[in-house]
Amino acid sequence: MTNQAQDKRDLRIVIIGGGMAGILSAIKLREAGYTDFIIYEKAGTLGGTWRANTYPGLACDVPAHLYTYSFEPNPNWSQVFAPGPEIRAYFENVAKKYGVVERVCFGEEFASCEFINERWQIRTKSGRADQADVVIAATGVLHHPNRPDLPGLTSFRGACFHSAEWDHSVPLDGKRVGVIGTGSTAIQITSALVNRVAKFKLFQRTAQWVFKGENRPYDVAERAGFAKDPKKIQAVRAELEAFFDTFSSAVIDADSPKMREIEAACLANLEQTVVDAELREKLRPNYRAACKRLIFSPDFYEAIQHPNAELVVSGIEAVEPA
Repeated sequence: MTNQAQDKRDLRIVIIGGGMAGILSAIKLREAGYTDFIIYEKAGTLGGTWRANTYPGLACDVPAHLYTYSFEPNPNWSQVFAPGPEIRAYFENVAKKYGVVERVCFGEEFASCEFINERWQIRTKSGRADQADVVIAATGVLHHPNRPDLPGLTSFRGACFHSAEWDHSVPLDGKRVGVIGTGSTAIQITSALVNRVAKFKLFQRTAQWVFKGENRPYDVAERAGFAKDPKKIQAVRAELEAFFDTFSSAVIDADSPKMREIEAACLANLEQTVVDAELREKLRPNYRAACKRLIFSPDFYEAIQHPNAELVVSGIEAVEPA
C-alpha cells in the first residue's frame, strides 16, 4: 500500500449537513478512496433546503437540468424549473443509489467544533463526541429563518409563521393573507396563493427586477427521449449553460451590451404586463438590474394584478393583535 493510499484510509472526515453539498461530498470522497467519513445531519431526513422548505409554489429558479449532479442526470424532470418535492426526491434517490444514507448520523446537530492537538474535537447537542482530521461544512445558508423585528408581531392572534417553517395545518382558502418581502420565495408564494385566498397583501420594501422565465412542462415524449438518449440531456444542459454563462459575464460589467439586454427584457416584462400605471411604478426598481439577484418568474406580474391582490409599499409600523 502506498503512503498516499494509507493517508486516505486513515484520514477521518466529518461532513456537516446532508443537503446537496453534503451528499456530493460523501460521493466524491468515496470515489477518491477515502473511507472513514460520516455526515452529521441535524434533521431526520436528507435534502437540506429542499427538506426544510415546503411552502406553496416552491420551485428552484435554476433550470432543473442544470440543478443536478453532472454524473447523475435526471430524464424525468416534469418542467424546466422543477418543483421542490421533485428536487428533494432527486437528492434522496441519489443518496440511496450511492450508499450515502448509511453514512449519515441523523438527529445530530453540532454544538461545538474546536481544533485541539491537531484534530477537530466535535460535540453534538445530544452529547455525542467525535474527532476528525478534516471537517467539511456543508451547512448551506437557507435553513435559518430570518424574522422581521416588527413591534407586535408576537402578539398577533392569527396564524403567523416563516416561509421556511410553513404550517400546512393552517387553512388558507378564503382567508386574508399577508406576505412580508419580495424575494424569490415571496414571488412564488404570491403566484401560488392569490387564486385561493379572499385577500392577498404583499408587503414590499424593495421592488425587484423580474425576468420572465417561462416554466414549460416536459411532455412524455421528451422525457422518454431523455431517458433513451442521454445526449439529449447534454444538449439541453449545454444550451442552458450558454445562457447562464452569458448572464454571469454580463453582471460583472454593468455597461456591457448583454447586461443592457437583460435589463431591457425585465423592463419589457414590467411595461407590457402590468396594466395599471400606479402599480407599475410601485413595481419599478430604482436601481440597476443585477445589483441584487434577479427574480425568475413566469407569472408574478399577472398574479399581483389579480383582483384579490394588493401591493403595499408603505413601511410596516406595527402588527396589531386582531
